[in-house]
Amino acid sequence: MLSVTPIPAFSDNYIWLLRQDTTPDVCVVDPGDAAPVIELLERESLTLSTVLITHHHRDHTGGLSELIERYSPQVIGPDNDAIDGIGTRVGEGDEVRVMGRLFEVIAVPGHTLDHIAFFTAGIPPLLFGGDALFSAGCGRLFEGTPAQMHASLQKLAALPDDTLVFAAHEYTQANLRFALAADPHNPDVVQAMEECQRARELDRPTLPTSLAREKRINPFLRVADAGVRQASSAHGDVDSDEATFATLRAWKDNF
Repeated sequence: MLSVTPIPAFSDNYIWLLRQDTTPDVCVVDPGDAAPVIELLERESLTLSTVLITHHHRDHTGGLSELIERYSPQVIGPDNDAIDGIGTRVGEGDEVRVMGRLFEVIAVPGHTLDHIAFFTAGIPPLLFGGDALFSAGCGRLFEGTPAQMHASLQKLAALPDDTLVFAAHEYTQANLRFALAADPHNPDVVQAMEECQRARELDRPTLPTSLAREKRINPFLRVADAGVRQASSAHGDVDSDEATFATLRAWKDNF
């Protein structure tokens, strides 16, 4: 059985560790820092066989060189020469087998132009989306356009509702504060905030989330909702889903 464990890094990153109970081989996703990965591997006598990379930002790739030197894992990531150490470069529609599961690669440009996500069907389906989709939020647009990011999120929203979303940052509380402003009449957002506060008080991750939950609480997936459009109308154009998304993202940048 495949299990997923968060390895906290920096102030709010999660490096996700995938493992099967029948082998010491494991996979990690977006190791921005090698130290916490090495500490866990050595403590539990595990072997790093695979690394998945979603995009080029250093808080997702900074530990690669040290992990490669120490463990020589297979490194799978975007077709971007700026990322040193990737052995298998993948893009939209490619498939890779990791820890006994077949993963589909989904291109999700917006946060960065090289951003990809890894999705595996099963019970339940799993999505490792880096900084594309957060709980109650989405990545800031450093390189892509609002149209690109909106299209990327629509691709992810089309995945099965029971998909577990393993985002790369513990941003849920801040995102929900914005969601309360952007979707003020949504009781699911209020409930999610209460649940999130309890989890963080106990120092528990608020992730993974599910796509079904995100469709209820994430304003960036709810741009067609009348309440979201009404709240956003004071901040810009809401004449279309794409325009509403652009307005929401600009509003969030300065929230």
